[in-house]
Amino acid sequence: MLVNPEAAYVWALTRDPGAAGPQWVTEAVAIRPLTVTVTATGTVQPTTQVDVSSELSGTVAAVEVDYNDSVEAGQPLARLDDTKLRAQLANAEASAAAATARLAQAEATLREAEANYLTEAELDRRGVSTQRSVTAYETAFAQARAAVDIARADLSLAQANLALHRADLAKAVIRSPIRGVVLDRAVDAGQIVAASLQAPTLFTLAEDLARMQLQVDVDEADIGRVAVGQTASFTVDAFPDRVFPATIAQVRFAPETSDGVVTYKAILTVDNADLALRPGMTATATVTVAHQDAALVVPNAALRFTPPVAAEDEGSRGGGLLGLIMPRAPVPAPPLDPGAPRQVWVLRDGTPVAVPVTTGDTDGRITAILSGDLAPGAAVITDQAETDAP
Repeated sequence: MLVNPEAAYVWALTRDPGAAGPQWVTEAVAIRPLTVTVTATGTVQPTTQVDVSSELSGTVAAVEVDYNDSVEAGQPLARLDDTKLRAQLANAEASAAAATARLAQAEATLREAEANYLTEAELDRRGVSTQRSVTAYETAFAQARAAVDIARADLSLAQANLALHRADLAKAVIRSPIRGVVLDRAVDAGQIVAASLQAPTLFTLAEDLARMQLQVDVDEADIGRVAVGQTASFTVDAFPDRVFPATIAQVRFAPETSDGVVTYKAILTVDNADLALRPGMTATATVTVAHQDAALVVPNAALRFTPPVAAEDEGSRGGGLLGLIMPRAPVPAPPLDPGAPRQVWVLRDGTPVAVPVTTGDTDGRITAILSGDLAPGAAVITDQAETDAP
């Protein structure tokens, strides 16, 4: 098919400019509640968890508790065979008794030596005794005092050994240090416990399962907004339709690095009065870091939008007949400088108008506007769509 060049040229010049053009996609500026949250994952743990071990080595004679048993502070959990310990205690008691008797004997000897010395000293004063005799009694008196000191030291040593063996016998009964629940039991009757190198964990106790804590890992990009006292909510896989409330009680300064990702541990207190939550459950928490009841907001797409700029030079369209027939292609705007002021484009009388704004919090979908020539109901441009005339 042949085309008349003159006819094509006339069609391109006389074509209606309004037949094809940008169609603006807009959304209205609104006043609405804005909640900013941070998401983190972690595990549910008891507020206080204690691993109970044995200070002594020996054979387990009896285990008196089992999984999920409630225990009181001081309640026996297990007992070691104490036959040898009782024999050692009896030996220490006999040694202490002998030391006590030796002290009594030494004190009696001291009293006798003191009396003899005083008598001899009086005779010497009257001149009826010799100096050698006085010196002998004086020496005997000093030796008796030293013997009493030695006997007292021996008695102290025997009493210390006796206390040591009594303590060992008491430790043969492994008792609960807290009031709580038995989470784990890793010992059975007849098992040999070796505490010489590293004390083995025999029982794991949780103090109070009605008060739990959630330990979550907060990404370093979000940790600046997380603070003690903020409210949160979380879910666990066991109860997907239930939301549990929580409160941040601690944000730790120590970093934790895994596969190059840095996180910080946040501790949330949880009320578990119905005992629905169990230690070790994986939870996904949502922490509320900011909230406004009535914020002037725009969609985030409006902050990212910039109208394209049409190419002005004829060379961009090509020359000749084809360049006259084809419409000019829009040229995308250069990317925004991150340090430049923010702005949105508002459609006023069918024309996009740039409006500088100061932004506030964002939840990822909408952003609060702190200042700028915007009013509720204004149409901010979020996108455009090109349509051709029929």
